[in-house]
Amino acid sequence: MEELRAWRGRIGAELDAVVAFWERHSHDPEYGGFFSCLSRDGSVYDDTKFVWLQGRQIWVYSRLYRTVPRFRRPELLEAARKAGEFLESHVRPEPGSTRAAFALSRDGRPVRLQRSFYSEAFCALGLDELGRAAGEERYRAWARRWAGAMWGWARGAPMELGRPRFSGTPPQQALAQAMMVLKVGLQLWGDPRRDPQNEPEAPEAEAMAEWGAQHVLMHLQRGDSVVLENVSPEGEELPGSLGRLMNPGHALEAAWLLLQLSGRRGDAALGARAVAALLEGPLRRGWDPQHGGLFSFLDADGLCPTQLEWSMKLWWPHAEAMVALLAAQRFQPRPSLVSQFLQVAQYTFDKFRDPEHGEWFGYLNRDGSVALSIKGGPYKGCFHVARALLMCEEMLDAILEGEEPPQ
Repeated sequence: MEELRAWRGRIGAELDAVVAFWERHSHDPEYGGFFSCLSRDGSVYDDTKFVWLQGRQIWVYSRLYRTVPRFRRPELLEAARKAGEFLESHVRPEPGSTRAAFALSRDGRPVRLQRSFYSEAFCALGLDELGRAAGEERYRAWARRWAGAMWGWARGAPMELGRPRFSGTPPQQALAQAMMVLKVGLQLWGDPRRDPQNEPEAPEAEAMAEWGAQHVLMHLQRGDSVVLENVSPEGEELPGSLGRLMNPGHALEAAWLLLQLSGRRGDAALGARAVAALLEGPLRRGWDPQHGGLFSFLDADGLCPTQLEWSMKLWWPHAEAMVALLAAQRFQPRPSLVSQFLQVAQYTFDKFRDPEHGEWFGYLNRDGSVALSIKGGPYKGCFHVARALLMCEEMLDAILEGEEPPQ
């Protein structure tokens, strides 16, 4: 317990430092919203605004303001509010569109669309949390519209923009998309234990979360021994390297999301399956025995993955692993989970954390050396690091205080 107590202090201090980095460098005082393309020292190298990162940072600021007393600062909520207004004013590529652009110019002009629903999903996530923090229903109403659109597309409704489906293209569903529906459903559903003042959006939000969970579980294959990134719409394994692809980071993130759902349901069987199949298996297979750290991609048959970056160590799977291990420890305490958390946390802080300029490097080579010195870009912003540190702080407090796990 003393080791966990020491890590509680380190994680709290790191959360303060990470948030300060983004407050110092990412705010756009002229147009609102956030810059994510930051060099190692925080200087802006590209002022393009990526919509999903806007939604993510809105969520982080709003959740911190709402749930952590030391972050209940008006300027933090005001930055989230300005970003939310910026999104709602500019994110649609055409007036009345149910699509959200993937990238905007600094002043809010659409730059490009993405052939998926992640922009819409993170608009929903961020705006719902902003509505809860600000106590303003209009933000949550905006969130529900974006959530409804993305859930419809996830279930097969036609999208305004997407890749043409040719006769040889195998029908498939991606773990990331099922997980996104689960995540947005849990957000809109709310947690009555933590949000007594906010009415949950059940039953639709609950139905979203249940749908997402059912489809996440379809990716557990071969007797739950592997978590495949892509399966058929019916939950069957696909042929070739596409079907054998595994992403340890997605499996670990799905693990703690399912643990949250199992707590809402009081479903111990779901929680146990999440720990065994989505946490323990991916950690065992994904950990690099030579250099430490988690591989980005794996092949279920042990073949060489086709992704060029398969052996790189990325920031976000390690952040998700820390969260998943503590969530599992809260659910079913075991010394082995604590040992694994200490191993992952030590590697993560040693390799990704930048003690000179703050925040974390995002992209390492297999041996743990820094591959890219940037602190943010189109895919890395103020989200995975801050969210993981916040959740770890909360869970370590609960573990150290001997709180009963969620039932």
